[in-house]
Amino acid sequence: MDSAITPQNLDLEDLDLNLPDHTQLPGSDGKFVKNLQEHPQSILLTDSIQPVLKQRHPDGHYCIGQDSGIYWRLTAPPENGAEAPDWFYVPNVPPTLNGQMRRSYVMWKEIVAPLIVLEFVSGNGEEERDKTPITGKFWVYEQAIRVPYYGIYEIAKASIEVYRLVGDSYELLPPNERGHYPITSLGVELGIWQGLYQNVTLPWLRWWDAQGSFLLTGEERAEQAEALLARYRERFGDLPI
Repeated sequence: MDSAITPQNLDLEDLDLNLPDHTQLPGSDGKFVKNLQEHPQSILLTDSIQPVLKQRHPDGHYCIGQDSGIYWRLTAPPENGAEAPDWFYVPNVPPTLNGQMRRSYVMWKEIVAPLIVLEFVSGNGEEERDKTPITGKFWVYEQAIRVPYYGIYEIAKASIEVYRLVGDSYELLPPNERGHYPITSLGVELGIWQGLYQNVTLPWLRWWDAQGSFLLTGEERAEQAEALLARYRERFGDLPI
């Protein structure tokens, strides 16, 4: 059993306590990504939500992690005190620390919890739904890190469960009339889209806005603009110089 120091049993007023930061903690546990879809899936989520985040954070203060560690307690070895969601978003934190990209997200240094974490399930989802105190991933997100929204995306089933933190525990969030899951604190909806992305046609986890309009990737926005320009030229000719 590993020994641990959690935020609950730390004396935060002890100024002599020198806690490790993201530069001193392992950035990886050395495990392979379990599914080749996981990396493009993370890119898709990040790319398409950027316009929303830029509008919500004109100062640029937000952080997105992709398969990155969230350290929530001190343990030996250090990796045992972290969870590494496939995708997460933290509002109102600077994008870099002292001019460096974070190697990980360290709760006792930054305090602000992620608003949403997403796990992409390649197996049966047992690990992602584990409620065992201290060691279970579900328990850690719910009781320790206290993430307001937790999504479990089962790739093989093309299905997602979204949990919302209500009081002291997660409640399963029902889909709306569009079959999407409203992430009200972010003003978006999360759902499954069947389509072509990065040369592969699969079910993908994607964002919509609160009115049900698709959030496009940068490439899709460019293609849409080119199509509008082509239609304009067909009707009116070339744009005036």
